[in-house]
Amino acid sequence: MKILIRGGLVVDPVQALNEPRDVLIEDGRILDLVLPGGGENYASGAEVIEAAGLIVTPGLIDMHVHLREPGHEYKETIASGCAAAAAGGFTAVAAMPNTSPVNDNRSVTEFILSQARLAGTARVYPVAAMTMGQKGEELCEYGELAEAGAAALSDDGRPVVNSRVMRFVLEYSKAFNLTVISHAEDVHLSEGGSMNEGVWSMRLGLSGIPAASESTAVYRDIQLAALTGVPVHIAHVSTAESVAVIRRAKADGLPVTAETAPHYFTLTEAEVAGYRTNAKMNPPLRTQADLEAVRQGLADGALDAVATDHAPHSSLEKEVEFDQAAFGIIGLETSLPLTLNLVREKVLTLSQAVALLSANPAKILKVPGGNLVRGETADLTLIDPGYKWVVKAGQFKSLSRNTPFEGWNMTGRAVLTMVGGRIINNRPD
Repeated sequence: MKILIRGGLVVDPVQALNEPRDVLIEDGRILDLVLPGGGENYASGAEVIEAAGLIVTPGLIDMHVHLREPGHEYKETIASGCAAAAAGGFTAVAAMPNTSPVNDNRSVTEFILSQARLAGTARVYPVAAMTMGQKGEELCEYGELAEAGAAALSDDGRPVVNSRVMRFVLEYSKAFNLTVISHAEDVHLSEGGSMNEGVWSMRLGLSGIPAASESTAVYRDIQLAALTGVPVHIAHVSTAESVAVIRRAKADGLPVTAETAPHYFTLTEAEVAGYRTNAKMNPPLRTQADLEAVRQGLADGALDAVATDHAPHSSLEKEVEFDQAAFGIIGLETSLPLTLNLVREKVLTLSQAVALLSANPAKILKVPGGNLVRGETADLTLIDPGYKWVVKAGQFKSLSRNTPFEGWNMTGRAVLTMVGGRIINNRPD
């Protein structure tokens, strides 16, 4: 099958490309990127997609989501999570292992991949647990998990407290080329906390989580990466000190990458006012100074990726007292416009934003995608940068509604998402 995407602005950081091109696709692969009008001869017999005024990018990749299946399908299923991903412009997601049962063995990994194939939308890269049951004690069988299709390792939601065990995680992962994703948290500092420790926690009478609970753990894992020579990826960075520690480590040539989430460069701890449980996440929303540091980290390369940490919860977990509410928010359907805000505010260039959402996650996870190179699989996203819309969680594809952005005016949206040359989301308006 032939497809011509005509007249769009093609942005592919891997090829240093940011200019109008026609995209030629055949049999699910990129055939060529040609100058505007150069695809007219190709149009005969091809499906033509008009992209004038749109941005054509490599398919977006979210390297940190929670799909809840198996075990908590009332919050999200793999099918609904993949539908939400496609609606948000994501062609692939990396699914964290804190399911029930935990993804710490071949059968769970294979089940996740089977459900993803049945869903038939976004690609799913299972992230397997570092330790059995995510208890931080006994390492999983990494070879078996890699063979089954796991793309990375993480005990996300729980840190590996024992530094000796974390060292073994890094050393053992190397043999199977699995990316190690660290949930950096000192639980002895954060225990019992429900929001950032500071002026707002005192004002609201809520127990606090100090910024040091993250940055000290980030420092430890970077030191273990230095000790072992094995790369470590730091998840959901939220504090200025964490950004500074990562930046220094990179300057010293240490093997570390890191991600942040849109809420950490968009919202502050003040969002909790009124005891809004949809503003409760772990790590928590921080101060304005932390927000500015995260933005700077994205701009100067200290932070490598934007990932949503999409964490669906039902009203059963969120419509309760703040201290009792579950941590986490959904983000697959709001990540793109929030990241584009940084482009409009001149924090990032458009090419930087696309790299943070596509090329860099692909490189960190060591998975296909993140580029529009000739011969590569045609996973791509068409974005209308001027598309204005209002967040109405009730219209989301996700089964859950726990977003702090309800009622927000957004600008920018994915209007077409394509996986392997097949359209999995098309917003005709």
